[in-house]
Amino acid sequence: MSKKTLAILTILIAITLDQILKVYIKTHYALNDGFEVFSWFKIHFVENNGMAMGWEFGGKSGKLFLTLFRLVAVSAIIYWLVQHIKRATHNAVIFAIALIFSGAVGNIIDSVFYGVIFNSSAHRVATLFPEEPYGELFYGKVVDMFYFPFIENATLPEWIPFVGGDNFTFFQYIFNPADAFISIGVVLLFLYSKKAFPKEETIMPE
Repeated sequence: MSKKTLAILTILIAITLDQILKVYIKTHYALNDGFEVFSWFKIHFVENNGMAMGWEFGGKSGKLFLTLFRLVAVSAIIYWLVQHIKRATHNAVIFAIALIFSGAVGNIIDSVFYGVIFNSSAHRVATLFPEEPYGELFYGKVVDMFYFPFIENATLPEWIPFVGGDNFTFFQYIFNPADAFISIGVVLLFLYSKKAFPKEETIMPE
């Protein structure tokens, strides 16, 4: 398999899987619904307007800025990917960058289009292509569903400064396939950092 083929297949499969799962969750569960797979792994449907882990800033203007920033970022990522393909870099690096690109595109699709192709999921299951969508173009919400509460509703020891006695859950953040692809890609780039970010050889003057 050529490096170009590897990149294209990775992107097509990853984005397709991401969107199939998001559309399924959106059209089968109301907001905050889901089910338990194992005690430490649950499907729990939530949506967010902003950055990773549900962070938000700047209201509608911040949302639009974030979406436009993501569009610029994926342009840079695809350029980076093409350069590594031309250099015949290790397949792990090609795969990693393709995953990061796929994850970014997956969440961009939510942000750009979901506001106009779905209605609200609050207290009901959403409909695809409704007469009255919940938002506008570029103002969609990102669908998240993977929840891994390995330690849930524990109490931190009293001797820990500032947070002793507080309720504690690990891992409390809910994410989606696109987020997972980005995380896997970043880990792979770290493991293959010498191949992903090779040092340029310097020629000493004679």
